Amino acid sequence: MSDQFKTILLKAKLNFAILAAILVIAVLGKFTNPELTNSIFITADQLLSELYLIFVAITLGAFIPNFKLVVFGAIAAFIGAAVLIQMGIFTYLTTEYLFSVLIVVLGFASIANLYRHYREFKF
Repeated sequence: MSDQFKTILLKAKLNFAILAAILVIAVLGKFTNPELTNSIFITADQLLSELYLIFVAITLGAFIPNFKLVVFGAIAAFIGAAVLIQMGIFTYLTTEYLFSVLIVVLGFASIANLYRHYREFKF
């Protein structure tokens, strides 16, 4: 393995952990509750046509220097909104839709962050 590749793997552990977690959620969800998993990922697929969401996610990943803030902020916003859904304040949202938004935002932010930091490496 080249030294550049090792450097990327060591420095971008959080990015790869997020992308791996999305993959694990998809695989485990297919075994445990395939209907729910299908509905979440179909909604996430439909969210890709919402370009403002993609632009926000890419902007967060590419321009916020501390990527941990982006990840923890997105997860905290998800938890806060999920609590408000359970309390009945957000009656027009579902937790599944919110989870789909979280997957899209974290996925695109992670990829944008990887590109921003590691585009100068040549393999």
